[in-house]
Amino acid sequence: MSKFDLDRIIEMCWEDRTPFEAITYQFGLKEEDTIKIMRRNLKPKSFRVWRQRVSGRNTKHMALKNSTRFKSTHKRKL
Repeated sequence: MSKFDLDRIIEMCWEDRTPFEAITYQFGLKEEDTIKIMRRNLKPKSFRVWRQRVSGRNTKHMALKNSTRFKSTHKRKL
């Protein structure tokens, strides 16, 4: 995995509205693999803060959301 891909995965994990399914779709990583990447690449305190933030959050899990979109409706098209 390239440094660019790794940075993008971490960025997507921190975004509140990006579900884990979007990461799976783009990079082929399961949620468990994504969590392992975050654990390896964040400081322990940052990892705990992130896990607490995303645990049970309905915007991070498509099954808990009402929408099927991965992209924000507020983003501009290029």
